[in-house]
Amino acid sequence: MRDDIRDQPANDDRMTRFLGGSPMAVAFRLILMSILVGVVLAAIGLDPWNIITSIRLLFERIWDLGFDAINGLWRYFLLGAVIVIPIWLLTRLASTPRGR
Repeated sequence: MRDDIRDQPANDDRMTRFLGGSPMAVAFRLILMSILVGVVLAAIGLDPWNIITSIRLLFERIWDLGFDAINGLWRYFLLGAVIVIPIWLLTRLASTPRGR
């Protein structure tokens, strides 16, 4: 009679295989990951007690941020165009071929 571990079913072995490690290690990893994800979600403004409203506000802020970026880009374009377009026009006029 051989002493083979495979012949002896162990409930703890099934639990460890199902969880992907020992129950305490898995619990520790899940707690740590939950805290890290919670910090990231809090940084972007999500509230666990009112998650639907927080997600809606997040999308509204992203939407507004997008249009604010376009508005800022437009202002930079106008500011640069005040200088660039007249200089371009003057260089084009100065480099036109002279008539015969």
